[in-house]
Amino acid sequence: MSGTRDPNKIRVGIIGASPERGWALATHLPALASLDAYEIAAVSTTRQASADESARRFGARHAFDRAEPLIEHPDVDLVVVSVRAPEHARHVRAAVAAKKDVFCEWPLGVSLAEATELAGAAEAAGVRTLIGLQRRLAPSVRHLRDLIAGGYVGKLRSVTIHVASPLAGARRARSDAYSADAKNGANVLTIFAAHFLDTVLAAIGEFESLSSVVARQLDEMTVIETGEVLPVTAPDQTLISGTLANGAVLSAHFETGKRNGPVMSCTLTGTEGDLVLSHDLSISGARGDGQPLQPIPTPEHLLWTPRSSLSDDAHQIAHVYAAFAKDLAQGTSLAPTFRDALKLHRLVDTIAEASASGQRLRWQG
Repeated sequence: MSGTRDPNKIRVGIIGASPERGWALATHLPALASLDAYEIAAVSTTRQASADESARRFGARHAFDRAEPLIEHPDVDLVVVSVRAPEHARHVRAAVAAKKDVFCEWPLGVSLAEATELAGAAEAAGVRTLIGLQRRLAPSVRHLRDLIAGGYVGKLRSVTIHVASPLAGARRARSDAYSADAKNGANVLTIFAAHFLDTVLAAIGEFESLSSVVARQLDEMTVIETGEVLPVTAPDQTLISGTLANGAVLSAHFETGKRNGPVMSCTLTGTEGDLVLSHDLSISGARGDGQPLQPIPTPEHLLWTPRSSLSDDAHQIAHVYAAFAKDLAQGTSLAPTFRDALKLHRLVDTIAEASASGQRLRWQG
């Protein structure tokens, strides 16, 4: 039975809200539970028992073992698509057809063509959209942008990024085996490179041109639970060399399948100083010559929502929801949308094209 709409609450339905594991459990559910502007109205998983457990745990009124009744339910204003990348399109299409606002995890589609179709359908339907590019709104990343714009490093000269993860290696969990197939759109270029480039570029500005190497070094992978051996067609290495619109140079190396010691670092060097963005998105820096890097705290005013007990990832997701609520209330454009997703999909395709052609390509933006 439908509840009476509280005009002060955005009612959310989450597809993929498993109570056992997954991104929605780790981020969306705790983030929404921490925000007064939202109400978790409905959840869906592939089993009614697990949906019922998620609903019980997070106070949702409705639980479904399929996405369709969640999308169509009148108590749901915003549909959150938090499932594997190959499943994004059908759920986004259904939400758009139902005239519901929709939050889709990155990537929007498994290809630029699919993402273009989804973004076009959402725009034609007049629904509001969100894309899961949450790190660009992290308070420290917005502080990094302010530091660069305010001249902390002087004129930016170079940016060096290194991201290495043990995920998507020679041994993978059954739930991640789909990432071995390039057609499923979940690999080192589409996930790791895209997410971290979006984060850094949000602070430093656009590419002017780039060259790249996108490579596959793994021919097969083993499913951990079963021992099944599957072919790998997806890349596991991406290297980028580029120039930025502001004249700085950028080099980046993204790799998956690293055996030990995950890495995420970004070093920014300028004429007057240096900044480092660490794995937890904390910032350190120094100005002048020969100075040790010191932590640079993030100003409290950049926190749009309290940290409380949220993890780093959940707090970043909470900032997307906080931005969306503010956009609705005040007419701002803070939250990343499907238009931002399309731009990033185009960048991913440009990187792939530069590698395939062996040529340096201009970035068209």
